[in-house]
Amino acid sequence: MKRRVVITGLGAVTPVGLTVPESWQALRQGVCGIAPITQYDPAAQKVTLAAEVKGFVPEDHLNKQEARRMGRFTQFAVTAAREAMTDSGFQLSGENPDRCGVIVSSGIGGQSITETACLRGAERGWDKVSPFYIPTAICNMAAGQIAIDTGFTGLCSCPVTACAGGTNAVGDAFHYIRDGYADVMLCGGTEASITPLAIGGFTSMKALTQVDDPNRASIPFDLERSGFVMGEGAAVLLLEELEHAQKRGAKIYAEFAGYGASCDAYHMTAPRPDGSGGAKAMAMAVADGGAVPEEVDYINAHGTSTPLNDAGETAAVKLVFGDWARRLAISSTKSMTGHMLGAAGAVEALISVLALRDGFIPPTIHYQIPDPACDLDVVPNVGRAASLRYALSNSLGFGGHNASVLFKRWEG
Repeated sequence: MKRRVVITGLGAVTPVGLTVPESWQALRQGVCGIAPITQYDPAAQKVTLAAEVKGFVPEDHLNKQEARRMGRFTQFAVTAAREAMTDSGFQLSGENPDRCGVIVSSGIGGQSITETACLRGAERGWDKVSPFYIPTAICNMAAGQIAIDTGFTGLCSCPVTACAGGTNAVGDAFHYIRDGYADVMLCGGTEASITPLAIGGFTSMKALTQVDDPNRASIPFDLERSGFVMGEGAAVLLLEELEHAQKRGAKIYAEFAGYGASCDAYHMTAPRPDGSGGAKAMAMAVADGGAVPEEVDYINAHGTSTPLNDAGETAAVKLVFGDWARRLAISSTKSMTGHMLGAAGAVEALISVLALRDGFIPPTIHYQIPDPACDLDVVPNVGRAASLRYALSNSLGFGGHNASVLFKRWEG
């Protein structure tokens, strides 16, 4: 028998806020987190904008030794995990730590650490790079440090599936609890790759917009969209088996209903133009949750602001939802947060959960010029109150990785 899974804790560090309440309030109001890059001087590069986390001081959240021995992506993740733990009220004392696990994705990990180590090695000799280079830069270290911090000794894993990683992480954690392998999971994604090399790499492959106006840079579904804006940050959700949560009197944000994943098996970076791969993931998530398409009222789109993605995702939604596609709402919060790569799916899962809790759909901001290929209700510019039953969150990553998660409003 499949067990029911609920969300009882949330934590986030995003380009629009350092906590969940700050971030959600900004997203409701349509605040844009995109601005000129400050972490290095981008003057020599074509791309000068990013969605940076602003005002994050590691020592405000971690002790000095912890902060020094963690990459920025890990600092974000541990901070978000601590917020999720506090928010949930869950304490390990009296619990079986082997029934508690961690799945946190990162697409690139400690990119800036690698760049620094490479420069130092070339200058001083490769055997003189920092002994902390490897254990701070590898992608799985965010998950590992969260496990160390919490004492969770069950499964600890890090899916690396590009832009789909955060969604794979929360979906895998959901199934792990539902199928009886754990009772509690911390899951999510984290990224901190606003660096000269990462920006340069995405620029050279024509993935990033070169627009220098923050109000016209990340414009999902808009006819003038020209690429995504790099973002950074983390989100962590605490999932629990329903009876476990109820027994300790936990507050419940929403029920985790379904998860689907597929692969386009088509191209390194481009999605299938007909949207069939993404459609499979969405259909699987809806079916996995025992729902029907007409019960889904909101989709938090992958919505990257690239020409191919947004048109392909629109086509995928039409494939799955048919006539209902024109009656549901589909917004892209990347218009505010930029594209947070391995953290994107986790942040957007968290947003979907809060949308259900509050009955509020966040907007796609800076939308001006409709595109006939993206002709659904994209909640342009202003969020709206709505009665939501189910919310779906999509992530469609380089390599053809597709993942969708389905959440159901909690009615107690």
